[in-house]
Amino acid sequence: MSPLLEVKGLRRDYGPLRAVDDVSFNLEPGSILGFIGPNGAGKSTTLRILATLDAPTSGEVLLGGHSLVDTPDKVRPLIGYMPDRYGTYDDVTVFEFLDFFARAYGLTGAKRRQRVESVMGFTGLVPLADRLTTALSKGMRQRVALGRTLLHDPSLLLLDEPADGLDPRARIELRELLRALADQGKAVIISSHILTELAEICDTCAIIEQGRLLATGKVEDILRQGTGVAAVELTVRLAAGEGLEAAWARAERLLLEQPRVARVSREGESLRVELELESGGGAGQVDAAAAALLAVLVTAGLPVCFFGTRERNLEDAFMTVTKGRLA
Repeated sequence: MSPLLEVKGLRRDYGPLRAVDDVSFNLEPGSILGFIGPNGAGKSTTLRILATLDAPTSGEVLLGGHSLVDTPDKVRPLIGYMPDRYGTYDDVTVFEFLDFFARAYGLTGAKRRQRVESVMGFTGLVPLADRLTTALSKGMRQRVALGRTLLHDPSLLLLDEPADGLDPRARIELRELLRALADQGKAVIISSHILTELAEICDTCAIIEQGRLLATGKVEDILRQGTGVAAVELTVRLAAGEGLEAAWARAERLLLEQPRVARVSREGESLRVELELESGGGAGQVDAAAAALLAVLVTAGLPVCFFGTRERNLEDAFMTVTKGRLA
């Protein structure tokens, strides 16, 4: 499948400050990309360039084969941009707000009303059609903002911190909406500095720090970047009882003596064991290594009460890539 979005060597300078530095990545239809980085990393600047609201100092961006720099009018109908903060109008209902923007997008007559009603149905706003936008909760306002972004049926969605300030239920509902949009074939870029918001929804991630893109790809691929091995973690807990501290020390020593064990650390009432396995070995290699370690501990008479794998996540990927790079 050919990419919908191609970003090549993107750079943006503000005087002596380089906010975006040589950023390149592709995005296919139906994909959700988590754009990850701390505040000030260059996420919002990149999204503003992709939304044609800012011009790059250098570089190229192609959307559907058209240049955002040279032919912005051709690509704007393909883009839906949701900024991290959006304003509402006083004394305007949800329907009136969406209808106003539908008119701004050039929709007319029955087609406009049908599109507004369709978007309201998709985002769950129908019961709130006559509610003033200023009287909505944060979660409902985010739904209205997403609805406005969808009115012209864009192919690429650019969402800047869409879950910021939402309660847990609203975050879950937002994730479900975004996954449904990806299933419709839309490409989605979500910017956030809160990794837990992205972990369960993104197909891939792009990690940016101080304007530079440090890594892109699936989480597991980023975790093994530069090592050639797949990193797997195990969690070990011992049953409480007399001599527990000595048992912890003995277990840690035994584990460190075993092949494929890279690190062992104590975390509360557990041991965190990091294995380094050959890339491509699959689940069978993980199971074999784990079984061997469990046998060592049991044979040594250690009171193991829990032993299991811990899947490495987006936070691990971020810490792995950015370690030592922060100013």
